[in-house]
Amino acid sequence: MKLRFAAALLLFLSAYFPLALIFIIKDLDEQTWLPSHPVTAAAVAVVALLSCVAVLVAARRIHGGLPVRVTRVANKSGDMFTYTIPYMISFYNFNLGDWKTLLSLFVFMTLMFALAYRTQNVFVNPVMALAGYGLYDCQFVDGARENQGLLLARHEFHGGDTCVVQKLSGFLYFVTDVRPHEESGRVEPRGTRQ
Repeated sequence: MKLRFAAALLLFLSAYFPLALIFIIKDLDEQTWLPSHPVTAAAVAVVALLSCVAVLVAARRIHGGLPVRVTRVANKSGDMFTYTIPYMISFYNFNLGDWKTLLSLFVFMTLMFALAYRTQNVFVNPVMALAGYGLYDCQFVDGARENQGLLLARHEFHGGDTCVVQKLSGFLYFVTDVRPHEESGRVEPRGTRQ
């Protein structure tokens, strides 16, 4: 099972929202404080903002799922720093009015998207991290089956806890609720998503 192309593209574009803002800031005219290339700047801003809003709204609409018991968990949220490499582009002489620069950026970002989509790493996303989501590499038990996958969660959880998950792709799951493991065997909800 692979994440749908449109959803993956929105996630990818949302991850570069801060980069889009940097490009727009660099395009500001020092006299008027308006973009030197207003049409390009507006297009970049609209695409970046709409993709962020769409991703965050979609994440909030994921509910329910299958309860699984987590047996091992490792925080992978630090992997979200891999998105900083393309941000280095913004510190070079970048001009939103130069078609060769824009075409080069398009080719580079298309390659980045193809790699992220193929490897299913589009969820390693700094915007999701800023919204409070963490990425965790986990082993978990689903009935009698033991699985391993990446869990994207807004709630903290530990080994022994039960997570309610929705499968997003072959190895990627979205946590909709966490029920902590209690010594007494009683399970209390840790925090239902808002």
